[in-house]
Amino acid sequence: MRRRDLITVMAGAAATFVRAQGREWLMFAGTYTNRRSKGIYVLRFDSKGALKDLGLAAETSNPSFLALSPRGYLYSVNEDAHGTVSAFAFDRASGRLRFLNTVSSKGDAPCHVSFDRTGRWLFAANYDSGSVAAFPLRADGSLGEASAFVQHHGSSVDKERQTGPHAHMALVSGDNRLLFVPDLGLDQVVVYRIDAQKGTLAANSPAFWKTAPGFGPRHMAFGKDLRFAYVLGELVASVCVFRYDAKTGGAEAIQTISMLPDDFKGPKSGAEIEVHPGGQFLYASNRGHDSIAIFRIDQATGKLAAVDRVPARVRTPRNFAIDPSGVFLLAAGQDSNAVAVFRIDGASGRLTPLGDPIASPVPVSLVFATAS
Repeated sequence: MRRRDLITVMAGAAATFVRAQGREWLMFAGTYTNRRSKGIYVLRFDSKGALKDLGLAAETSNPSFLALSPRGYLYSVNEDAHGTVSAFAFDRASGRLRFLNTVSSKGDAPCHVSFDRTGRWLFAANYDSGSVAAFPLRADGSLGEASAFVQHHGSSVDKERQTGPHAHMALVSGDNRLLFVPDLGLDQVVVYRIDAQKGTLAANSPAFWKTAPGFGPRHMAFGKDLRFAYVLGELVASVCVFRYDAKTGGAEAIQTISMLPDDFKGPKSGAEIEVHPGGQFLYASNRGHDSIAIFRIDQATGKLAAVDRVPARVRTPRNFAIDPSGVFLLAAGQDSNAVAVFRIDGASGRLTPLGDPIASPVPVSLVFATAS
């Protein structure tokens, strides 16, 4: 990196940190419910990187993925055999959740929810049954019955994990026209056109992006300028870079890069992927290796270069989240019942551990909300 560019990056990171001074956030943790967990938990996080457990926010079954809507309500999947999606309002002082309602996810084991850019529609991906559905969001935050439902069909090469479709995420495009659904079972990112007035979905043309056989698309993220997309392959613990055509909704694969050391022989299981708000770095979590992979994004080509790979300090880092200031990364350790905090270096993207991981039962999804 040229000296002038380095100074610009460091100045931007410093300015972000100054703006964040004195701020506090609530952090909601979604879980798998068992004898240790009863539902959604809440923690308090401040601009110095301190994290404090505030306890149970609401009892609900298997809230394995959470999302905060543009209108300030919290939504959770209930990853059960007959899946549901639940809506909550919350108190910004205590973090306690108030249940609003729940509706059928129209499938089995929903694993992801997201929103369109207007905050009028929620989208849910059903993993076990391989489908996606849309739901209206009412003015009071509650959910209406499904306005759209699409069932995926097909399989791929892995005889254990890809015998049928497994929709794993639903991500809305920056212009609110398209919905992208990485399907682990099909080795595709399926693309739909959104009718933002009716909340319906229709197949795009092209209808999907294709990944390598056995890749297992799980989650994806767009670069800051939306010209490139990054798709995480769960089954191979790699990231595939796509050059994105916003006009057509199509994409061309231009790079695949591993998230693991070359000599790693253990189980491969990629989990979460996120582009830093500044756009220079990409982070991805390895569950089998229990690490966070760090990549630098070439702003001209969109391609990735490995920067570092750091121990997650928790077991099975299924999910992580970058705080609203862009200064910290928090990793949820599903099998260590703890959340680890890292400081992000604004110039290099590297992660520095802060303190000891904070106990929290079975955390698998982290979401930040503004505190009072």
